[in-house]
Amino acid sequence: MGVFRAAAIQMRSGESPERNAVDLERLVREAALRGATYIQTPEMTGALIRDKQARAASFTSEENDIIVSTARTLAKELGVFLHIGSTAILRADGKLANRALLFGPDGGTLATYDKIHMFDVDLDNGESWRESAAYEPGTEAVVADLDGTKLGLAVCYDLRFPQLFRVEALAGAELLSVPAAFTRQTGEAHWHVLLRARAIENGAYVVAAAQGGLHEDGRETYGHSLIVDPWGRVIAEAAHDEPAVIVADIDPEQSLAARKKIPNLRNARDFTVNSGADAALLLRGAAS
Repeated sequence: MGVFRAAAIQMRSGESPERNAVDLERLVREAALRGATYIQTPEMTGALIRDKQARAASFTSEENDIIVSTARTLAKELGVFLHIGSTAILRADGKLANRALLFGPDGGTLATYDKIHMFDVDLDNGESWRESAAYEPGTEAVVADLDGTKLGLAVCYDLRFPQLFRVEALAGAELLSVPAAFTRQTGEAHWHVLLRARAIENGAYVVAAAQGGLHEDGRETYGHSLIVDPWGRVIAEAAHDEPAVIVADIDPEQSLAARKKIPNLRNARDFTVNSGADAALLLRGAAS
């Protein structure tokens, strides 16, 4: 769709999906007023709930979810592409998915993506997370169409798995998404450098809407929502952890220009790894 304006919405989602839906509407309307036609919200827009029982009682199916219905209505009213970075959705099999949803200007669902990589870590400040204990991981990478611009979908911890973004770039994605709820410790260490790296490696814009601040369930997230251009330059940032809207213009031609200057997507080759074992491991290059 040529040059367009993207917005990343920074939130501090609490434990009530209803209250979060009110905040979502206010911030989406602000983004639209600032000219954004693609608007992204962070991971777990609907609610951040650490207690297992409370979490299970709070979430529902996609058809009955207040964040989904609010987003669908807003996308149609405002005539925008509205990307819910993720929210917890109860699947038909009774398991939870950490699901991203993309709505078109007519309010229809253009794409969904279930987070593939689960955040199962023990940090040295005592934080311990086992996302796989609550959510069923996805199995499929997704590239969606924004009226001619290709958008690659991902969520938070996916950022640390560059092969996902490479596959999406090879499928034509000029714009990559990383809605997130990064912890403060990991965000301070790695957020900026990883987002810029994914942009540089793939010659693509990256939009990363983040959760920020101290949440009702006691966790603390880093904030610092970013928009990065295909050359790795930060072109918009919420340089804090407060709720906010940031915007930047996206020119898909700049992605093509970056890939022409550094044609690493085209130049990749298959190779083997000699690990001393009897059989060598074949690694598939990006051009395969």
